[in-house]
Amino acid sequence: MLFPKMMNGLLTIFVVGILAGPVSVKAQSVPDVVTDTFFNGIIDQSDPSCAGRNFYTRSAFLEAANSYSQFGTADDIKREVAAFFAHVTHETGHFCYIEEIAGPTYPNSQYCDPSYTQYPCNPDKSYYGRGPLQLSWNYNYGPAGQNIGFDGLNSPETVANDPVISFKTALWFWVNNVEQVLSEGFGATIRAINSIECNGGNTAAVQARVGYYTDYCNQLGVDPGPNLSC
Repeated sequence: MLFPKMMNGLLTIFVVGILAGPVSVKAQSVPDVVTDTFFNGIIDQSDPSCAGRNFYTRSAFLEAANSYSQFGTADDIKREVAAFFAHVTHETGHFCYIEEIAGPTYPNSQYCDPSYTQYPCNPDKSYYGRGPLQLSWNYNYGPAGQNIGFDGLNSPETVANDPVISFKTALWFWVNNVEQVLSEGFGATIRAINSIECNGGNTAAVQARVGYYTDYCNQLGVDPGPNLSC
């Protein structure tokens, strides 16, 4: 038998519980997901001689991510992190390469499209791939530099010399060109980054990207979702 005072106490607890509602769980942040273990698990797979091993760091990524608060908000944060780093892994060879392998010697190494008159090319500079997502072309270096705060058209090499700016260019490209298609599936992100690989253009590259993505989703404990290929 419950005595009146006990009844009053239980009633108070019950009412407070109703008013308080369900206990909220703190949403995960980018640093919570991109842990040392996750980041190092990628870079440790590159050869010890790789230049990128002394350039790309988790701390540089997190510092860059502070400037792009929308990163990780377009979809499940774990799925977006998995997608971003899947492409980064493919583009850099597990953080091995800072610059495009054949960039300086490629026949079209300047990567200049003169039709983008608002981003005029410096004839003494080349806009080949640099950084985690291999930023390319004058029409990307120009606006990326304006957004981040460096002279992308006259000093594109900054992307290969400053690791924080390098990660910022990748995040700038991601939030402006990729995030909006995340809901369509990973395949849409491949098309947004390198559409020439799709529809049989480079099946091996597509499969490699998908493989990294599903691996990272498994590591982070999140379903990869539908439409993985393109």
